[in-house]
Amino acid sequence: MKYPVLVLRNNEEKNYLFSIVDLPGCKVKAITIDEGLLLLNEAMAAHLKILVEYGEQVPQAKTIEHHMLMSTAISPIWAVLDFDIVPYMGKSHKINVTLPELLIKQIDDRVAKSSDHKTRSGFIAMACIAELCH
Repeated sequence: MKYPVLVLRNNEEKNYLFSIVDLPGCKVKAITIDEGLLLLNEAMAAHLKILVEYGEQVPQAKTIEHHMLMSTAISPIWAVLDFDIVPYMGKSHKINVTLPELLIKQIDDRVAKSSDHKTRSGFIAMACIAELCH
């Protein structure tokens, strides 16, 4: 899932503050944007792990446009953090699903050609998340 990231430059401290707006409290500071995005990815994993431990649902990402309209930040920089939330959605369960042969072939072809999807199950899970969130 693609989460909008608000990046604010702190000229006095000569660093950046990164926050995932849809995950209140998920913030990091860094000297560079590259370092900040890497640290934010780690912070998000820790944040979601805690949510799961407390039985909370993973918040759905809103659009950057939505956050831009709501933001009062001065000179914000917007970025997107693409994060696989499937491992944080709870224990996996095996189910029996019947799909047309051509659809299965199309899914398998997409998985084979994409670094975004490692397995057929992962692809189907992300498709379900996308459908349920919109």
